[in-house]
Amino acid sequence: MGTPSDRVYAESHEWHKVDGDVLTLGLTQFAVDQLTDVTYVEMREPGFSFGAGDPIGEVESVKTTSDVYPAVAGEIVEVNQAVVDDPSLLNSDPYGAGWLVKIKMTDKAGLASCVDAAAYDAKNA
Repeated sequence: MGTPSDRVYAESHEWHKVDGDVLTLGLTQFAVDQLTDVTYVEMREPGFSFGAGDPIGEVESVKTTSDVYPAVAGEIVEVNQAVVDDPSLLNSDPYGAGWLVKIKMTDKAGLASCVDAAAYDAKNA
């Protein structure tokens, strides 16, 4: 699967898909490939407020544990319970069923530091 062009990508390998003032956040295929088999996903609960770049959860694999950092400030409004219950969804479909959280954005400025799919792929080829 190619890197979707309908979202932007952070240097820390999270994808950000904006729909109005709500952002869906997940990990890129590159990040998932580096992690290998994801065994555990834990995200902060809905209602948790945070600043841009603050960790909002973690993903564990057989190799390592990685924090998840959104480029925006906001509040978690939904956690993907399906991926918490079955972390392998992150391995099999990181851009679809493997999304992590939905965020109501309070500050979108951090999106300016993200890149489009072509730039992300070029940097991580």
